[in-house]
Amino acid sequence: MPSNFLTRRSFLTTGLAFVGLAALPGKLLALSEAGARSLVDSVVGDINKVIASGKSESAMIRDFEKIFVRYADVNIMARYALGVEARSASASELRAFTGAFQSYISRKYGKRFREFIGGSVEVQSARKIKAGYEIKSLAKLKGQAPFEVTFLVSDKSGRDKFYNMFIEGVNLLLTERTEIGAILDRNRGDINKLTAELKRLS
Repeated sequence: MPSNFLTRRSFLTTGLAFVGLAALPGKLLALSEAGARSLVDSVVGDINKVIASGKSESAMIRDFEKIFVRYADVNIMARYALGVEARSASASELRAFTGAFQSYISRKYGKRFREFIGGSVEVQSARKIKAGYEIKSLAKLKGQAPFEVTFLVSDKSGRDKFYNMFIEGVNLLLTERTEIGAILDRNRGDINKLTAELKRLS
C-alpha cells in the first residue's frame, strides 16, 4: 500500500471506513438502485457539509461518528473486523467491542477532516451485485488527480446501509480487519483487552 494512502484519501475513508465483505448472506429486502444511489448521495453530502463547516477537529469527529452510525452497517462491519473470534464472543463482549470499534474508526479517520477542505465526491454509476449494489464515485481533492471510490450498499440489516468501500481497489474494511487482528494477537486473543485498547486509541 502506498505510504500516502491515508493522507491522500482520508476524506473518503471517513465516509465509512465505514464503511472486507465480498458478499453478505441472506435474502435482500427491497434495496433498489435508486435507494443505493440516494444513500451514497446523502452520506457524501453530509461529509462535505462537515468539512466545510469550519468546526474544530473534535466537533468534526463527533459529527463524523453520527454520520457513521446513520449510514454504515456498524454491527456487520464490527463482526467482520473482529474475524472468527466474533463467533465465540458473548453478546456482551460483542456489544462492547462494537461500541469501541465505532469510536475507534470515528477518531482514526475523522481527525483528518481538516486536511481535505475543498474536496468533493461525485457519484458516477451503480451496478447490481449479489450482496446489493456497487456504487462507483469519483473523488476530487485539491492538488490531487481524481481517483475512483466504490461503495458497497446492502439492506441486510433492514435498512439501506454501507458495509464496505474500496479506494482504487483497496478494500478498506479488510485493511481494518488486518490491523485489529494484529492488536488481538498482541493481546493473546483476549477480546476484552482488544476492546480496552481500541478505547484507548479512540
